[in-house]
Amino acid sequence: MRVNSKQLTYLELFAGAGGLAEGFSSAGFTPVAYVEMDRYASLTLKTRIVYHYLVKKGKAGIYTKYLQKKISREELYGMVPNIELNTVINEEISEENIYYLIGVIQNKMKQKKIENVDVIVGGPPCQAYSLIGRARDPYRMKNDRRNYLYQLYVKFLEVFKPKVFVFENVPGLLSAGNGKLWEDVQRYFKEAGFKIEYKILNAYDFGVLQNRKRIIVIGWRIELNLEYPEFEKDSYVEKFNVKEVFKDLPPLKPGEKMYTGEYIGEPSEYLKYYGIRNNDDILTLHIARNHNERDRRIYKLYIEAWMKEKRRPEYNELPEELKTHRNRKAFKDRFKVVAPDLPYSQTIVAHLGKDGHYFIHPDINQLRSISVREAARLQSFPDNFYFEGPMTAMFRQIGNAVPPLMAQKIAEKIKEMINAL
Repeated sequence: MRVNSKQLTYLELFAGAGGLAEGFSSAGFTPVAYVEMDRYASLTLKTRIVYHYLVKKGKAGIYTKYLQKKISREELYGMVPNIELNTVINEEISEENIYYLIGVIQNKMKQKKIENVDVIVGGPPCQAYSLIGRARDPYRMKNDRRNYLYQLYVKFLEVFKPKVFVFENVPGLLSAGNGKLWEDVQRYFKEAGFKIEYKILNAYDFGVLQNRKRIIVIGWRIELNLEYPEFEKDSYVEKFNVKEVFKDLPPLKPGEKMYTGEYIGEPSEYLKYYGIRNNDDILTLHIARNHNERDRRIYKLYIEAWMKEKRRPEYNELPEELKTHRNRKAFKDRFKVVAPDLPYSQTIVAHLGKDGHYFIHPDINQLRSISVREAARLQSFPDNFYFEGPMTAMFRQIGNAVPPLMAQKIAEKIKEMINAL
């Protein structure tokens, strides 16, 4: 397999489940490799590689059989050449193995006859930079080695010398360590030979029904005459509310797991316009976590408060018998309804893998937190995107991802930047 000389290539570090990968692949980039330490996220990446391969070959029906549990994952993967599946490197990026990983990637480039990496994308795990993470850590994350993963990212820049890189993270990166960390990050990028600029971008402005702000750093080799791209705000998304995500999905009881099922209506205009649900899709991973009776009583109170008064109660307003936390200040915003009548939801986060209290489904008849498929839709993952692993791992993958709609529009701008050279 020789990559067309005009075909732009990318390498993804800290790849997660593939939100950025979905965006860059949709924009026509060819992956060199994905490096991801989590086993389940790596399997999700492989399953998506198989999906794209089979669609290109006109064999999407095989993928559908997998979704319907008619064939095993091993049988599915057997439909694809190893050179494609081996694009995923399930390894942690660390000081100890960085040069091993670089060697593995260089070997893959030789096998695929890829001469250079045009773009490096990815963002190190962001919990260490998040305001919530720092609040929970008495040392303010100073000793968390995840704070320094950007230094390893820079090593890849120095070796592969891409034209452009995209580094995504939480806005808390700018203020971590009183701004000292961000100063160090910029210095490392500059010393590696890159000019950088950044903006805090909101996924909602890219068509995602979610209030999700992220710092997007774009860097380019100093000798290249490039500028940070202008992103036009997607105004069409303003026609829609969050209910667009829920209305065609069957109701679930807490703990009910519909791994494959039937939609109960046509896709909404939002789902169709943004390519989240297509006519030939089948419903998968509409699975909900279980809840005890106390949590369901709390959910009912919060749903009623929103639907009747458009109000979000504080934790202290709950009846005393429903309170379980002594620290009433830290937990005052513990429960939250995903309001169907707002233009966007609260930020979908990886903590959804631990509990769903901050993501209560708005239907008072269901009294549960949102399902895996509902969370994926709020992140703009298409319905044909399948997440591997147990339910908690699926939620974590979704919460950590860059929304694919946002990723694709970033990728298209990066493509324009490079093609203009």
